Amino acid sequence: MGFTVLFFSHMKHRLVRVSAGTAIVLGLAKGWLSARPSTAYLLTYVEGRCRANCAFCPQARDSYSSLEMLSRVEWPAYPIDVVVEKVKGALRSKLLARACIQVVNRPEAIEQALWLAERLSEGGLNPVSVSTPPLSLEGFKRLKEAGVERASVALDACSEEVFEEVKGSRAGGPYSWRSHWEALDRALKVFGPGRVSTHLIVGLGEREIDLARTVAKLVEMGVTPALFAFTPIPGTKLEGKPQPSLASYRRAQLLRFLLVNRLASLDDFSFNQHGELIEVRIKEQALEAVKSGEPFKTSGCPGCNRPFYNERPSGPIYNYPRPLSRVEAEEALRVLEGTIKIS
Repeated sequence: MGFTVLFFSHMKHRLVRVSAGTAIVLGLAKGWLSARPSTAYLLTYVEGRCRANCAFCPQARDSYSSLEMLSRVEWPAYPIDVVVEKVKGALRSKLLARACIQVVNRPEAIEQALWLAERLSEGGLNPVSVSTPPLSLEGFKRLKEAGVERASVALDACSEEVFEEVKGSRAGGPYSWRSHWEALDRALKVFGPGRVSTHLIVGLGEREIDLARTVAKLVEMGVTPALFAFTPIPGTKLEGKPQPSLASYRRAQLLRFLLVNRLASLDDFSFNQHGELIEVRIKEQALEAVKSGEPFKTSGCPGCNRPFYNERPSGPIYNYPRPLSRVEAEEALRVLEGTIKIS
């Protein structure tokens, strides 16, 4: 296909970045994992930095972080042909549930993602997700034709004000709030409801009521939101900003879980004058799910668990990469009940 030729004509090295945990699972690196990733996490390899300038991202144009970093995870580069064969083998054997390709904002990165998706999805048996900058309708069609099952465009911010500050014009970036929502709408036209995702980062300065409204709007559209906890990375513009409190993140997880699973509506949440969640009215069925710890697991595409993407294994754990133990679920619920009323 045309994009295959273009990809190789632009690449000085046939490499792709692989998350450190994925590399261990694939046998590319040695190490001990307290939680194994259930998805193969890949990051496009380019010479130089992303064209975007997201204030939280190590790949950003003005960042001086290592290019091997994304959030707090290292992504060393490996020969692309070796990685493709190992990922396909892990998918066939059910060692991994899917492949997820993260795409930086560079034309050659899009071409690499297309090439990877085409090969990883050969035979139509291997689920592939791609997280990409906003694309045209034709761009999303090319992804689907290459075998991509799910597409994601990361809003990251939960409000227009925060978006402009960390991703848009005030950050020196190429993005706008409106263009990202329009890209999600185009992705829905190609992939359909339930097969389009976005990422929301909690702790960038948003109000919890903004998070709730944004999640509710995404759910109504048919877009699945996944939550991340803001993580300060040395070398980024926001390196000095603290992570969100565990209590605020637990409230965000509860909001997301209830809205995404349609166990509550916006009318079931009450907020104070600062936009903070203070009360949730939920049915007994939903309360049992909350008590199980389900809302506090990693959210994302089916098969995604992203171990320790936002935290050290020693804790505190923001997103659990596995089912919670009874003690962990009880502790998460105590954190919640210490700040909000659940009725």
